Amino acid sequence: MSLTSLVEVRGVRKAFGDHVVLKDVNLDVEQGSVTVLIGPSGSGKTTLLRCLNGLELPDAGTVRVDDVTVDYATKPSRDQRKQLAAQSGMVFQAHHLFPHRTALENIIEGPVYVQKEPVEQAKARGLALLAQVGLAEKADAYPSQLSGGQQQRVGIARALALRPKLMLFDEPTSALDPETVGDVLVVMRDLARQGWTMVVVTHEIRFAEQVADHVAFLDGGVIVEEGPPSAVLAHPSEPRTRRFLRRVLDPLGEGREDLS
Repeated sequence: MSLTSLVEVRGVRKAFGDHVVLKDVNLDVEQGSVTVLIGPSGSGKTTLLRCLNGLELPDAGTVRVDDVTVDYATKPSRDQRKQLAAQSGMVFQAHHLFPHRTALENIIEGPVYVQKEPVEQAKARGLALLAQVGLAEKADAYPSQLSGGQQQRVGIARALALRPKLMLFDEPTSALDPETVGDVLVVMRDLARQGWTMVVVTHEIRFAEQVADHVAFLDGGVIVEEGPPSAVLAHPSEPRTRRFLRRVLDPLGEGREDLS
């Protein structure tokens, strides 16, 4: 175990019925780093991400985030799961904003009602977070008045408002119009520059090249290959990784040389 790792996953297994989604997965995430999980649909990326905050319960293995460790050899208690969930903020594919609450009200919901933060203090932080994601003027806007990209940025601010130690992103741009993807990626890049520890499931390979410190390629429920993006993305050693990257970067298969 690295002395600076914030996240440690050991021997995590997860099955849905007869379908084994994760097979004895190990993963370390360093404090202040960006780890990107890539791989084909159904490879286990999202399930692994959800195991990090207890949205999915592994069938075996251990998950540690900072000083909270949950051992799934025995069924964890509700308090253990709550402690694990409290370590991270989650940004989903869909925005999951409350439609009857303004952007600011969505952001302060968790701090006020879960963490019991004083309302005025939460509002002040919420306004600062809206400014941070480039939406200072949208505090009183309802989700229906926001574009998909703006809603996703509110979702990021909402997760940050909980002061998590770890930020988790589950394909945060997959449901967005191409014109709004860049706005969300810029916010995520800025978070990385600020030193946030992040685990990101994405097909945005260029984002991974530019922002990630560590890339893990999953296929068939296992981590096939992992390392810095300069190795995994530019010079993958595994045939499965090379095939995946060819398909993502050149879906029509027109003229792209094999990755070596």
